[in-house]
Amino acid sequence: MLFSVLPEFKRKWLKKNRLVTAGIGIGVLISALGVSWLWGDDILRHNLDPKVPFQTYKRPPAPDYRTKAAWFLNPALDGYEVRRNRNHQKVDVFFVHATSFDGGKDWLGPITDPAAAAEVIRTQLPNYAAPFATIGYVYAPKYRQASLYSQLTQREDAREARQFAYEDIAAAFDAFLMQRRNDRGFVVVGIEQGGFLVQRLVQERIGSDAALKSRLVAAYFIETLVTAEDYAPDTAFPACANRAQSSCVVAYLSVDSGRPDKALQAQRRAMIWGRGDIIEPMDKIKALCVNPLTGGATQDMIEARHSLGAANATGLEWGASPGLISRKTSARCRGEILYVSKPSGDSFVTSGSWSDKKKIRNYNLFYGDLQADIAERWFNYQFQKTR
Repeated sequence: MLFSVLPEFKRKWLKKNRLVTAGIGIGVLISALGVSWLWGDDILRHNLDPKVPFQTYKRPPAPDYRTKAAWFLNPALDGYEVRRNRNHQKVDVFFVHATSFDGGKDWLGPITDPAAAAEVIRTQLPNYAAPFATIGYVYAPKYRQASLYSQLTQREDAREARQFAYEDIAAAFDAFLMQRRNDRGFVVVGIEQGGFLVQRLVQERIGSDAALKSRLVAAYFIETLVTAEDYAPDTAFPACANRAQSSCVVAYLSVDSGRPDKALQAQRRAMIWGRGDIIEPMDKIKALCVNPLTGGATQDMIEARHSLGAANATGLEWGASPGLISRKTSARCRGEILYVSKPSGDSFVTSGSWSDKKKIRNYNLFYGDLQADIAERWFNYQFQKTR
């Protein structure tokens, strides 16, 4: 009798323990997902922390802007166009790329880092530099960029890394002035980290030089928060009011409509250049928002029918034109942030790793609009100079 009962008891015991084991496994999984949701960002950010003071950190070698190796694009050096004579019908474009270097043990990305360079060539140049190439020659320097981690924290070491990156941009701009083909106007364009660095260039280097000031067709600080009062109507380079205006500034930082959390994160992380070229938190200082659909600073909703074309040009060779999807993107400056809608489809989905999703979008919602914007400003700049 006893032996007949044992198998049944064993089956019940095993079944009960399997349920307990499964329950424990599910609990562990839920806990892990909870930890990932609550602290995943912090854990991944921590892994990118160099964990060494910037003052004792060994910097990568400086670029030599007299050589091809220091540029992604430079028609004066690398011969991406055969013609070498000066072309007085086109404008020169100084383009500073966004963050492409993750970091880890480094505060600064060496210009020889293959992954960082590949991201600029594959994604940033075709999506963000190419709209300006239809009207001018693009000069895109490599520089010892501050790492992705430096963009995600307000630590003093991170600020010093960003200050250091400006030194390369200032040196590259001097080389650009020496090497550029045209005697007349030029444009400066900065994306994200590049926009942060270029705004100092405009304020400090260009604004203080009468000759350079008269030749600046426009400045574009794309996906960048800048202080609105620096570009008030009575300043050297005011915020653009419309596309008929030149010698003005276009600046915006965009987030998807319905994601105010993203806007709040961006505002909390935003930094500005303070007195003595010290980087400080933006805090409650008002930022500038110029709507790229119209090229003017306005709080009005600009409907999708005004959009000249979003594009995903990632992977295209330099000079190839992407297909534009027009009349699908609306945009509105609400306060200091540009809230945007975007076309549906796989082309406009941010993909990749956690770090990839913290960087600039791999598509440009305003490709066609920026293309038209610079063309009209260049035309009006030339017209005003010949009057």
